Amino acid sequence: MSALLDIENLSVTFPTSKGPARVVDGVSFTLGRERLGIVGESGSGKSMTGRAILKLIRPPGKVSADKMTFDGIDLTTRTERQMRDLRGARISMVMQDPKFSLNPVMTIGAQITEALRAHGKISRARARERAVEMLHAVRIDDPAHVIGLYPHEVSGGMGQRVMIAMMLIPKPDLLIADEPTSALDVSVQGQVLDLIDELVTGRGMGLILISHDLNLVSRYCDRIVVMNSGKIVESCTARDLKNASHPYTKGLLAAIPQMHETRDELPILDRTAWGGT
Repeated sequence: MSALLDIENLSVTFPTSKGPARVVDGVSFTLGRERLGIVGESGSGKSMTGRAILKLIRPPGKVSADKMTFDGIDLTTRTERQMRDLRGARISMVMQDPKFSLNPVMTIGAQITEALRAHGKISRARARERAVEMLHAVRIDDPAHVIGLYPHEVSGGMGQRVMIAMMLIPKPDLLIADEPTSALDVSVQGQVLDLIDELVTGRGMGLILISHDLNLVSRYCDRIVVMNSGKIVESCTARDLKNASHPYTKGLLAAIPQMHETRDELPILDRTAWGGT
């Protein structure tokens, strides 16, 4: 499988009163047109890795990498103007709690068509048709009505679907989904993730699913990398996650509540087992 994304020794640092803090520390991985899960605790560097790929880390943050290529394009040398041509058009990112990434003073239809027209020449009428088609694809009933609504007039689950539609309507090659269902209840989470999986698989895209939920990524992804303190500590296929060898991954798995729980207390991470922080 040829690499769609190739990352070598990616680091992200921020200045602090005690010196530079390295929040992403030497991360390396490749991605084809497949589904990759990045998991770890809050603060492990997952979201910063996704943002660094899109060069969304602003000063005083600093990003460095020995190699960061997307479909043969060297991202390390791309200017901000050149990156704007890639963002959305070829690489899209669904942020955490995406409903609140929508502009509250623009209708849903205006926001979706804006995303489409920003990356190609298309008439307003055709853009509206595409928006209706995309809302239908993300399983929104009566999309012709929904495009005239404002974000506060739709439910949380519908807002998530709108954001996914906006990110996928330009037909990108890579979707980075950063905790896309964190604000939803469990039943709606499954619907949204099934939808993402269906669209990504059907279009032959690459997917990076960022989450702290190991069961979730093992269900929806082909491969998984586990991050701790900015570093990748383990990489495996999703089906082999239960056989993880690193103490950190074992600790995360052990801390997951079971359906028929018999333990009096859930175990906590023993960070001395790997010298973690």
